[in-house]
Amino acid sequence: MSATPLSGLRVVEFTHMVMGPACGMLLADMGADVVKVEPAPDGDNTRRLVGTGTGFFSVFNRNKQSLSVDMKNPEGLALVKKLIAQADVVIENFRPGAMEKLGLGYAALSAENPRLIYCSCKGFLPGPYDHRTALDEVVQMMGGLAYMTGLEGKPLRAGSSVNDIMGGMFGAIAILAAVRERENTGRGQHVQSALFENTALLMAQHMAQITMTGKEPPPMSTRQPTWPIYDIFDTADDEQIFIGVVTDTQWQSFCTEYQLAELQSDPTLATQAQRTQGRERTIPVIAATMKRFTKAELSAACDRLGLPFAPIARPADLFDDPHLNAPGGMLDYALADGKRLRIPALPMAFDNERLKLHRPLPKTGEHGAAIARLLGYAEADIKALFQRGILSSPD
Repeated sequence: MSATPLSGLRVVEFTHMVMGPACGMLLADMGADVVKVEPAPDGDNTRRLVGTGTGFFSVFNRNKQSLSVDMKNPEGLALVKKLIAQADVVIENFRPGAMEKLGLGYAALSAENPRLIYCSCKGFLPGPYDHRTALDEVVQMMGGLAYMTGLEGKPLRAGSSVNDIMGGMFGAIAILAAVRERENTGRGQHVQSALFENTALLMAQHMAQITMTGKEPPPMSTRQPTWPIYDIFDTADDEQIFIGVVTDTQWQSFCTEYQLAELQSDPTLATQAQRTQGRERTIPVIAATMKRFTKAELSAACDRLGLPFAPIARPADLFDDPHLNAPGGMLDYALADGKRLRIPALPMAFDNERLKLHRPLPKTGEHGAAIARLLGYAEADIKALFQRGILSSPD
């Protein structure tokens, strides 16, 4: 199979921030022809975010074309509608009703293009909350994820835009399912994904635990241990490493490796359940033993023994991770200021081939002229659209 399985799928994207752009990026990385429609003349406001939002645009808008157009102008809106008439998919993640006000809602567009698949990436699926404005932080708080992530009484959002990215993923999955169904029916449909429902899905395992045990789980930071060893340990070189020992075989190998004969031969620690119950006396002994070794020494031993382990890494450490830097694991492209961005490729492979960069990160309106030509506009008309500010470009 080619590593561009969606080649020929035409997508028009009306998005900003993370959720909608992530949906389009997934399709674009897999070879779809994605046109990002941005407001003229300055483009998507996400381009100018600072702080923790600095990387949003550069990560989630690769492999796309940019059309910067004034859709408040009838001629600009007409150009966009021509583009949609030739498209397979529209993606949008604006507030409820915004696209309808422009005449770009699903009902209007599908009447002109019945094969169109229209994906709305929203805060909430249809229901009592669907009028609300949502952010990743909002749904993490209201959906239980912040509670399960933080300390007791101190809810904490997860350390990434997990729901925004998941929302984009589920949007892309729904789009591909609709593409498959269209092969049978000849018609498109309106598909949706939502942030709040993402969080609810992440909480499903805890909800099931409540039903099955009759008890509410505490935050993961204060959870009741399930395994004999499932902990973060300090190392001799002032680093940290997570090690898990979750089977009888692993326990024997671990004790032999680190000469923990007293624990290994203790009849009150013979079963996994006994070892879990005995953590109060075993973990201090194990922690003191781990402290005698460096992170590299512990990593090498755990790798050799087949034990689950993970040195505690920061995002900056990923640039030098040998696995990520294996062929195809990282994408490298230029930013607007000339810096090079190296970030992980999508976590999928097709016949062992990773997905590649097909297009560099687009400048605002960079592809406007080319798109207008493909839509049949004459050169004089295209020039006039730019002169009047209906289209804009980086030139």
